[in-house]
Amino acid sequence: MTEVNIHEAKTHLSKLLRRVLSGEEIIIANAGKRVARIVPYREITTDRKPGQDRGLFMVPEDFDAPLPEEVLRGFEQ
Repeated sequence: MTEVNIHEAKTHLSKLLRRVLSGEEIIIANAGKRVARIVPYREITTDRKPGQDRGLFMVPEDFDAPLPEEVLRGFEQ
């Protein structure tokens, strides 16, 4: 892990990105305080399973009923 200041990061961004691509982690600091971390991008792939949340939520019968007057008034303020 390497720590660089913002000026150095702006000046040498391409070089830092090459280092990140090779697996290194870069920390960017502002006035000695760490503010960001550059790490290699990894595509997260998960197999979606249709219906895995079935039964966890039921749509109420009145989900499309008109809103109560007091709620509607809140939008008009």
